[in-house]
Amino acid sequence: MTTDAQTHKDKASAWFEELRNQICAAFENLEDTQITGPFTDRPAGRFELTKTQRGTDGDGGGGLMSVMRGGRLFEKVGVNISTVHGTLSPMMIKAMAARKDIPGLEENPVFWASGVSLVAHMNSPKTPAVHMNTRMFWTPNASWFGGGSDLNPMIEVSEDTEFFHAELRKSCDKHDPTYYPKFKDWADEYFMIKHWGEARGVGGIFFDDHDTGDWDADFAFTQDVGRSFLDAFLPITEKRRDETWTEEDRDVQLIKRGRYAEFNLVYDLSLIHISEPTRLRRIS
Repeated sequence: MTTDAQTHKDKASAWFEELRNQICAAFENLEDTQITGPFTDRPAGRFELTKTQRGTDGDGGGGLMSVMRGGRLFEKVGVNISTVHGTLSPMMIKAMAARKDIPGLEENPVFWASGVSLVAHMNSPKTPAVHMNTRMFWTPNASWFGGGSDLNPMIEVSEDTEFFHAELRKSCDKHDPTYYPKFKDWADEYFMIKHWGEARGVGGIFFDDHDTGDWDADFAFTQDVGRSFLDAFLPITEKRRDETWTEEDRDVQLIKRGRYAEFNLVYDLSLIHISEPTRLRRIS
């Protein structure tokens, strides 16, 4: 492994951990400052941490699951990081070759991957659910980034949708004015629940296999995508979290959650080869 490759890995994994810490601190602060509403008799929510590992002995790396349940604002949220490595299976090699030209992968199918991923579901139907992830994938002859974030309101408010997208556009435009329209369209296509003919939410950005040939520039872009998540999500949450809601609103929320689960089960599992290398298990 070259010195540059190891430096890149170290920088990326350290950043994903830093981003995870920033997000968890911001979410716990939202819990501390939630002083009105039907769930304020509860203690402020806190993340419970569980280490994970890849492989029976953890020889393939691991990560940290951070999960908060039953908070004042968050019903359930997970913010997870992992850094793993190993050998790709023949199925994974075939799947990756269909998406990207990776020289020498069959002869030397080793990999390294690191990333941060979150999904947040809220108590209030007036406060949107949200998803975000960013990641780096490395093989001996190629490395790339992927990720994005998307907003999933139970009851859409157009000004919130516009604000969320405007913040994501800022992070893209700093690097390339073509990024936002391209990655927005990719998200709109990816997060479509095809058997219902409806989107999972109001979209965001999604990118994968991102490698312009300039690792530092691609990493800086990935960092800005991560930073823009809190800039886009926190103001919407702070604006909507004290709004009153009805049982009818709650019914809409449960239907939307069902749609969210359908997407994950029907469509994300159809891409299970993408997540296969990073499959982790809890360390009890």
